[in-house]
Amino acid sequence: MSVHVHETDVLADPGKGCLEGLLIGSPHGALRGFCMGVAVYDQIEYNPPGVHDDQEGFYVLEGSGMARVGDEEFEIRPGSAFIAAKGVPHAMKRHPDSGPIRVLYAHGAV
Repeated sequence: MSVHVHETDVLADPGKGCLEGLLIGSPHGALRGFCMGVAVYDQIEYNPPGVHDDQEGFYVLEGSGMARVGDEEFEIRPGSAFIAAKGVPHAMKRHPDSGPIRVLYAHGAV
């Protein structure tokens, strides 16, 4: 088990319309469902929303666009942070004049 990883070693296309990479999770010793990773969204329309049995927080590193969490839609840009509670649908899309949105995400047990 390694406690160190670099995002260039883990980014892959999971078939959900974005690139994702697990940075910290159970393979690295994280407990009770905690995980953290990076995702890159390049689409200009919302993908089908994610819905999870835990909470998920996001921090925007690059790019600008829109996020939808439940019934709320809002602008996102570098420095934006938001959370999707357990069972709440969420999705992101980039502005047409922006490069891809790169986010740091973290899941935590509730």
